[in-house]
Amino acid sequence: MDPNPESQRELSREELVALVAAQAAQITAQAGEITALRAEIAELRRRLGLNSSNSGKPPSSDGLSKPPRDNRTRSMREPSGRPSGGQKGHKGETLLQVATPDQVVDHFPLCCTACGAAITPAMATGHSARQVFDLPEPAPLVVTEHRAHDCQCARCGALSRGAFPAGVKAPVQYGPRIAAFVVYLLHYQLLPEDRLAALMADLFGVKLVAATIARISRQCAGRLAAVVDVLREGVIAAAVKHLDETGFRIGGNTQWLHVAATALITFYRICRKRGSMLANVVGTVVHDHWKPYYTMPGVDHALCNAHHLRELKALIEIEKEDWARAMAHLLRRACHAGNLAAARAGALKTLKPRLIELIERRYDAIVTAGLAYHEAQPALGRAAAKGSRKPRGRAPRRTGHNLLLRLLTRKQDVLRFLNDAAVPFTNNLAEGDLRMMKVKQKISGGFRSEQGASDFATIRSVISTAQKHGWNVIEALAQDPQLLIAAIRPP
Repeated sequence: MDPNPESQRELSREELVALVAAQAAQITAQAGEITALRAEIAELRRRLGLNSSNSGKPPSSDGLSKPPRDNRTRSMREPSGRPSGGQKGHKGETLLQVATPDQVVDHFPLCCTACGAAITPAMATGHSARQVFDLPEPAPLVVTEHRAHDCQCARCGALSRGAFPAGVKAPVQYGPRIAAFVVYLLHYQLLPEDRLAALMADLFGVKLVAATIARISRQCAGRLAAVVDVLREGVIAAAVKHLDETGFRIGGNTQWLHVAATALITFYRICRKRGSMLANVVGTVVHDHWKPYYTMPGVDHALCNAHHLRELKALIEIEKEDWARAMAHLLRRACHAGNLAAARAGALKTLKPRLIELIERRYDAIVTAGLAYHEAQPALGRAAAKGSRKPRGRAPRRTGHNLLLRLLTRKQDVLRFLNDAAVPFTNNLAEGDLRMMKVKQKISGGFRSEQGASDFATIRSVISTAQKHGWNVIEALAQDPQLLIAAIRPP
């Protein structure tokens, strides 16, 4: 006998309808949850497939599972067909013998190899020479004593004292060459202070402490401040400049290091806010589509196509989107055409209008096909906000859809390199100028004070500019600032 007579009772029509409705609602909820989970799994798989070759992730994030080198984007140029290595006519850097060596060591045979008779240097009839290039033995520092003499006038008896040279202000101090060498090792070779102090002690017998190194850096940055002001104005006035930024840890907080660069000038600056843009900029700015750059008034924009190629590569490899493959091929071919035009007729040679028109027409067709593909896909689901029935904000879009909208709305900025030969295909110049800044951060972790970070930005601005001009970095750091300013070539 069933103890629960209700279980034997037939359900009424209203109860059956309610039960079916409840089950249908449960199935609908489960289907929505399954759809959301599938979308989340797809997104996680996409993220797992990202690496430094198909996204903006740095190569250090690849770990030990680095992508094969053959599949990485190494260059935007098409294969030239020439063999690798130095080409015919290339000036090599082979070590050659000098005509007047600093030291000559003669070696004579002890005896005749035929009869064993004694041999003297006077019997020499010729010689063969081999030269060894090596560093000299570390020498002690050269100490120069400056004496300011007191002289008494024979006519009036007054005492007059001679003046010390400019820069000689203390009873004992290090000279400008040591200061330049310390700054070179600290801010160019990026040696930590303790290792720098050990190197100076081992090679030159100079005993430095962290406070002395910091003071030398501060004095050098103060001396070069006028040079950096000129670099800033030069970058602002340049027809084309490259902009980028990266996070910097200063005093335990995240601040930002911005770079503005040309082929001859580099200018770094420290900012508390990432969106703090350089003022009074004119001309064309090349960047990576970070939206605050579009708030700069009175400038034209050119987008970095290396970023686009990495994003397209991810869509090709992970999402399997055909339009991305066509767009990547088109951008590479357009870059190659620009390089060929510059190689044939100089750096200011632009492409023929008919070729530009063909490239733009193909570009429009690929974007249209890509948008049609994404609009045909089912909408992405999203979870409702807590306590609300309907999700708020814009409906989410797929990664490829977002890229397509950028390529559509920023077409002129993407293809600006076709119409202006001075505009490059990528923003690699600014990214290269920031690369060593990240190395500094990995070595030191950050800066203890804003003053130290600002000094670093000032000195690195001069070092990077010196490299682009082909100057010796140590000599540039020890040079008179006014002579440096006079030697800066306009961008």
